[in-house]
Amino acid sequence: MAAVAESEPPYEISAPVAREIARLGIATLLDVRQPVELELEGTVPEAESVPLFDLKKLLGHTLTEDEQEILDSDAPTAKDVQFFLSLINKHHYQQGNVLLCICNSGKRSLHAVRLLRSLGYGRAFSVAGGVRAWRELPPLDPQ
Repeated sequence: MAAVAESEPPYEISAPVAREIARLGIATLLDVRQPVELELEGTVPEAESVPLFDLKKLLGHTLTEDEQEILDSDAPTAKDVQFFLSLINKHHYQQGNVLLCICNSGKRSLHAVRLLRSLGYGRAFSVAGGVRAWRELPPLDPQ
């Protein structure tokens, strides 16, 4: 975990804690991997897909050359931005949910959390270790 200033809130939570708060219905899991990764590596059934590069582009951030090549799409429309913000607001504000960002290893999801927090979504966290850590969790006991 990266060192943070004492006054700065943590950006990561562990996979076991993330799964538990998602199971309790107080968190929304946002998978920030690209669609090709979901196809190759599989999805996390509990997660909504919000690819990080799309998120960055929707928020007006400049993509690196590599990111743009991976995304290879047109500029987002106002409708795209409106859809994204309504999706996030629905979960974060209307339902009061914590936003949990997840990627393969936890690195891109940290970037997504920083973007979301810069927009005022203070209850956004990265799942430490990403999908790799999530898949290593023991199965949930049926209740």
